[in-house]
Amino acid sequence: MKKILFTCIMLSGLIISSVNAQNINNNNQKTRTMKFELPKLPYATNALEPVIGQQTIELHYGKHLQTYITNLNNLIQGTKFENADLETIVKESDGAIFNNAGQTLNHNIYFLSFSPNGGGEPKGKLAEAINAEWGSFENFKKEFVTAGTGVFGSGWVWLAKDNAGKLQITKEPNAGNPITKGLTPLLGFDVWEHAYYLDYQNRRADHLAELWKIIDWNAVEARY
Repeated sequence: MKKILFTCIMLSGLIISSVNAQNINNNNQKTRTMKFELPKLPYATNALEPVIGQQTIELHYGKHLQTYITNLNNLIQGTKFENADLETIVKESDGAIFNNAGQTLNHNIYFLSFSPNGGGEPKGKLAEAINAEWGSFENFKKEFVTAGTGVFGSGWVWLAKDNAGKLQITKEPNAGNPITKGLTPLLGFDVWEHAYYLDYQNRRADHLAELWKIIDWNAVEARY
């Protein structure tokens, strides 16, 4: 009887160990295949209206960004980037991996730069740096919108800083990000048509001018 009981206990232990091992393998596989995930928005999908409409957020964030993330997770499997952080991938990759990593990073910064209670002007050291470079916040905004309007085709316009904290505006085509030039991206406006066409049609400049009303300067300043 004792022998039978001992055998049952051993078998139960083996079954539990097998289940635990399978769970660990499943979790490891999930971690590996879901390395990057869609960031949670700090606002509702309709909270940025009328500057950005709910349908635009649902498509741009929920569909476009999710596709970039899914593609990136699939593309990096079995490569040297499988366990790399997002910024490293953007700096060191090319081709399809770069395109999807760049767009993932770009959109993460983009969507987390907005707030329904945003707008106004930056403060503190960032405000000082803007005034030092452009003379005033209004001058900076005009130059930023002009740069974004002038991007040919699809791309981004960025406010970035160098290692000394000096600011500059950069125009990047397609999935470009100033991080590839040794700069730190602080604020990016998406000028791909899917970012604004439902709300502004072909009026890119109008879209860019309206975005200042929803900028979360606390988030931008934290990157500086």
